[in-house]
Amino acid sequence: MRKIALVAAASAAALSLAACSEATEDAAEETMESAEADAEANMEAAGETMEAAGEEVAAEADAAAEEVEAEAEEAAE
Repeated sequence: MRKIALVAAASAAALSLAACSEATEDAAEETMESAEADAEANMEAAGETMEAAGEEVAAEADAAAEEVEAEAEEAAE
């Protein structure tokens, strides 16, 4: 009788451990998916920021080039 109770208790413990492991796996998968989504969003935002900075630098370079041309024309006159 004691052996049957011991086997039943061990089986119940094994089942609860398996259920816990499955819940842990599910939580880990959700965490991974969340981290992936965050990384993707951050990469997209960084790309947009870099693109805007590049456009700003290009505009400033164009303005500087126009200024140099104007000064060169003044000096030539």
